[in-house]
Amino acid sequence: MTTTSPDSKPQPSAAYLGIIRTIDTFTEWVGYLFLLISIPLILANFVEVISRYVFDDPTIWALDITTMAFGAMVMLGTAPALVKGAHVRTDMLWDKFSDRKKGLIDTIGFAVFFLPTMAVLFFISIDDFLYALDINERSNSGAWGPALWPLRAVIPVTAALLFVQGISELMKSWWAARTGEFLVKHEKIEV
Repeated sequence: MTTTSPDSKPQPSAAYLGIIRTIDTFTEWVGYLFLLISIPLILANFVEVISRYVFDDPTIWALDITTMAFGAMVMLGTAPALVKGAHVRTDMLWDKFSDRKKGLIDTIGFAVFFLPTMAVLFFISIDDFLYALDINERSNSGAWGPALWPLRAVIPVTAALLFVQGISELMKSWWAARTGEFLVKHEKIEV
């Protein structure tokens, strides 16, 4: 897992880096694919505004499409956000820790809390999705009554993507805990 370079700093093996890069690249491309969900979100809102304010005839479906597309976009965007380091941290505490301590905290967090939680979420939500698909569950929030199983499918897909990306993050954290150096430096994202 470790090779030594001429400057005597430990270097991860090509296979170790290959696994991390493969997972990170996969997650980033999946994130770009999920950006396509913004198209029905924008179109539904555009049609609703035109229908409501120009023709004085609101739609019965735009609210459901908007809610489902936005919910799916937020959920499916969590794994790409994880690869970019965009999730919330308590910076006033976190910035004071050394890279080794940050790596140790993240390693414990991913191994003990994150990965098991994503596994449980996946197995619980896959049953809910399959049941919704079996009974063709529909929304009762409006007259349109769209199928809910596509939205229910988002939860296990999100959990699976987060689990896979969590493996990459665990590997990066483990490296930082062992060597005191992060393999990837994330830029600070201010909101």
